[in-house]
Amino acid sequence: MRITKTELVTVALALLFVLLAGSAGYVVIEGWGWLDAFYMTVITLATIGYGEIHPLSPHGRIFTICLIFSGLGLMAYAFSAFTAAWIGGYLTDAFRRRKMESRIRALNAHYIVCGASRTGLSIMEELRKTGRPFVMVDSSPETAKTLADKGMLVVTGDATEDKTLKDAGVERARGIFCCVNNDKDNAFVALTARLLNSSVRIISTQRSEDVRQKLMKSGADVVINPGHIGGLRMVSEMVRPVTVSFLDAMLREEKSDYRFEDVTVRHAMKLGALKGAQGGAALVVAARGKEEKAFDMNPSPERMLGDGDHVVALGSTAQIKELHAALGEPA
Repeated sequence: MRITKTELVTVALALLFVLLAGSAGYVVIEGWGWLDAFYMTVITLATIGYGEIHPLSPHGRIFTICLIFSGLGLMAYAFSAFTAAWIGGYLTDAFRRRKMESRIRALNAHYIVCGASRTGLSIMEELRKTGRPFVMVDSSPETAKTLADKGMLVVTGDATEDKTLKDAGVERARGIFCCVNNDKDNAFVALTARLLNSSVRIISTQRSEDVRQKLMKSGADVVINPGHIGGLRMVSEMVRPVTVSFLDAMLREEKSDYRFEDVTVRHAMKLGALKGAQGGAALVVAARGKEEKAFDMNPSPERMLGDGDHVVALGSTAQIKELHAALGEPA
């Protein structure tokens, strides 16, 4: 038996009404106190069989007979309804949803992925692999349930609405990915997110060629055209297949957690102290001063790194965390 939420509420209200009506009947007919009247109503409907707590008048016995005939069927249906609700997952889902909401409220400097499109799911998987906290936002309850069953933090709702993004913790988020299936919605997501958090970094996908400027003006920091990226990838597969194979192995293999990472320098030091060319540490492949526009590729170990400089490194998740710690930036 499948019980809807509305039916469950209706049964609960009907049961409450019968309990109150039965208690009021004993108070009026027999002149009992409310506690005794409520107790008598409960043991009568539950068919406990404890017996009368006070002697009943003839009118009281007639009322008890009416209460039994009217209430026992409701009690049986209520029991089956609540059992079906438990088995059907309503109560379980409610507990899980409240636990998920609590975990989302505890997040800080996390990422929000808006839209479980193919692009959004790829982003989600990469964030999961690299150990970054994130919340997925999607309007489909079925998709949200599927992701929640896999242990993901999910908010079901329209990402263009303030409440949905607030439920995902937009005020505390570090970045937002706009991956809804059309440019108009992505623009609204970017605009809404920017109004709610002026410092959040927003990355949006672009499907039409003429919407880049509109997305940028809506609040996006970076706009990515998947078609353009796909074209570059096809060329790379043709002219540099070994390099592409290396990157694919790094990104796609389930057990691989090696990634390129950019880190901001907070502790001034000589690059040779952490370059890791001999192994055992993240390999710094490029560096750029905070006032510079060009990268210094394969920088010398003698290069000094100052506060606000940036380095690009290659390493495992653990090595990247060690690099963050060495340079003084929280991972």
